[in-house]
Amino acid sequence: MNQEILRSQHPATEQAFTVLLSPTRRGARLARLLTVAHLGAWGLPSETAAHIVAELAANASVHGRVQGRDFQLALAVSGNTLRIEVTDTRGDSVPPGPGAVKAPEDDHAENGRGLLIVEALADHWGVVPGPVPRKTVWAEIDLVR
Repeated sequence: MNQEILRSQHPATEQAFTVLLSPTRRGARLARLLTVAHLGAWGLPSETAAHIVAELAANASVHGRVQGRDFQLALAVSGNTLRIEVTDTRGDSVPPGPGAVKAPEDDHAENGRGLLIVEALADHWGVVPGPVPRKTVWAEIDLVR
């Protein structure tokens, strides 16, 4: 007797990863390395995400640093979208949002271009204040191009 098993199609498997890291250069580097490792394990491309995480984690370790408080990296895949979130504990230091980021006036400045890179690479990004004393800078990448 032949029996046919029908399987329904389910949306892409949801994947998520969250970690607390020290707001240091080492913590920022680890955020990038963990992003590459997890996206690789999930079978997803990681180059664009690694650049975005590197910039957001560097900002969290420089501009969002509060002694004794970590920053959080969160990666989540929902459908065809990868969402990256970096949360720090300097809610009083909110960066400009999408479309409001300006390049440094000095062409030789060594910093001030991180969010311009995020804006160029992400399909969507933004800043969410709170809950106090936190803020989250997020970016989304469309995985199907």
